[in-house]
Amino acid sequence: MTVKSIVAGCGRYLPEKIITNVELSKTVDTTDEWIEQRTGIRQRHIVAPGEKTSDLAVKAAKAAIAHAGLMPSDIDLVLVATTTPDRTFPSTAVTVQAKLGIQSGFAFDVQAVCSGFIYALAVADNFIRQKQVRHALVIGAEAFSCLLDWQDRSTCILFGDGAGAIVLKASTENETSRGILSTHLFSDGQYEDMLYVDGGPSSTNTVGKVRMVGREVFKHAVHKMEQAALVALKQQKLEVADIDWLVPHQANRRIIEAVGEKLGLPIEKVVITVDKHANTSAASIPLALAEAVADGRIKTGNLVLLEALGGGFTWGSVLIRW
Repeated sequence: MTVKSIVAGCGRYLPEKIITNVELSKTVDTTDEWIEQRTGIRQRHIVAPGEKTSDLAVKAAKAAIAHAGLMPSDIDLVLVATTTPDRTFPSTAVTVQAKLGIQSGFAFDVQAVCSGFIYALAVADNFIRQKQVRHALVIGAEAFSCLLDWQDRSTCILFGDGAGAIVLKASTENETSRGILSTHLFSDGQYEDMLYVDGGPSSTNTVGKVRMVGREVFKHAVHKMEQAALVALKQQKLEVADIDWLVPHQANRRIIEAVGEKLGLPIEKVVITVDKHANTSAASIPLALAEAVADGRIKTGNLVLLEALGGGFTWGSVLIRW
């Protein structure tokens, strides 16, 4: 009997502290108008002193588990997609597992930067399809502000903190038409110096700060996210017109709009949260998903396409019948 993954629940959490563009313009050479015109961002949430990535992840996870009508003890796999772990080791996922009181199953982190949630979904989906996992908790969580050079206008205006989570549940093909239809992952390391952190344990013994060649990232993001979307549709013998909702990585509104235009998808079918959250890296897609589910935009039976590009470059897509 064929087994597949269905989305059973969604959850999200954003730190209380908000920094608006106007506030940011007091400490760096920029303006509210400049940031919004070039990125679509109006504000970003920032962790409080002592608030860790695992704290964000646990709050989003609890909401997703409750939305799924489950208990933490029902979870077999905890996956955390993050670029900002609490510690170099152990993984943030095992910390989340412990904080949720889960003492069975297994947990680990996935690191693919802004594509991390797409990668984590693909991993969890494969465990479920292999009948090794019944319930998977997939979290994207980032305290990305900890990696920022707050004097670098080209990066500090772009990012924020937060966490989103979904619960995947195993289901048989004949039970429902819902579920993850396909996942598609890609990477090309020749572009690793286009978007990176200039530190690490084995290179500098420091955490480092985010550095980016913005123009190149923009160009590659539009092209590669379009291609990832088309690959997913082609495999399932579907057309762009069949998509009910596109939920892209929330990096920059101009990138999101450019991808939509390339695909020929009306902007009304694109979930956009970058104005309120900024770029939350691996957390951006699950945050957007949870918001669109909570406000009723995404409904049961909708065809939902997720896509992202992150440092590396890594990129990919996931096609879901909600």
